[in-house]
Amino acid sequence: MRAIVVEEFGGPEVLKVVELPAPQPGAGEVRIRVRAATVNPTDVLLRSGEIARLVPKLPPPPYIPGMDAAGVIDAVGPGGDGRLKVGDEVIAVVTPFGPHKGAYAEQVVAPAASVVHVPKGSGLPAASTLLMNALTVRLGLDALGLQPGRTVAITGAAGAVGGFAIKLAKADGLRVIADASPADHALVERLGADVILERGDELARRIREVAPQGVDAVIDAAMLHEQILPAIADGGGIVTVRGWSGPTERGIVAHPVFVGSALTDTAKLERLRQQAEVGELTLRVARVLPAAEAAEAHRLLEAGGVRGRLVLDFSA
Repeated sequence: MRAIVVEEFGGPEVLKVVELPAPQPGAGEVRIRVRAATVNPTDVLLRSGEIARLVPKLPPPPYIPGMDAAGVIDAVGPGGDGRLKVGDEVIAVVTPFGPHKGAYAEQVVAPAASVVHVPKGSGLPAASTLLMNALTVRLGLDALGLQPGRTVAITGAAGAVGGFAIKLAKADGLRVIADASPADHALVERLGADVILERGDELARRIREVAPQGVDAVIDAAMLHEQILPAIADGGGIVTVRGWSGPTERGIVAHPVFVGSALTDTAKLERLRQQAEVGELTLRVARVLPAAEAAEAHRLLEAGGVRGRLVLDFSA
């Protein structure tokens, strides 16, 4: 099978297309013939080597990047419960640091618990963008434990994580204050934000102008960290996505979210699938590129300004 590997850390050019033996599913696992794999910022961190800051005990290379895959099950290991079968169209969230590595490959083996069916009405490229980013937000909202009617601010609201944060927060009954550039205002409005403020260095001050007591929490997809703390009420919370845990101030609690802690939480994955199916979550594909152009996809992502997710096509 073809796979995209990282044999040494570096720029996009280190991504190589290689031939590897087809993986075989063991007990409680399934094998997926991948049609689409999403390119996430985590993949860039892995390729560049910056991931070592977040995962101190990295296994040795080579690595296959990618945490989001969509495709068709072509083999089922022993011990399954019958929920998944050969021929099912599915999505999976996987880890590049597990025994079967990541999603940038023609075939991926994953625990059955990390696999759910494709949301009805979604094509495989769009479906591949769902699990990792939406699960990250779900973990953050669960950590905050906000009751309906409370207010959450979302930074980086036009991005993939930020967009899911708006949709999931609204589904939880929360009031959402979001940031946006003028070019992204209409997008963030469509996603459902209640209040939209101009992004930039003065965001915390602008939030205080519309929420004088401070917001109950921030989902910090833009990684503003200490810059956004003044917007949060005393004793509030901040969800962070790359391990930042403070220091904070005024009793504010930081909640660093690590999606790897919930890759086999099938109930959460099923709920996200259902929400995408009924339109509570919006799946956004920025562009689909052939798998052989993984390096170009990484260049585009690092250049910034991508709205939605880039997707690698492994169907050829």
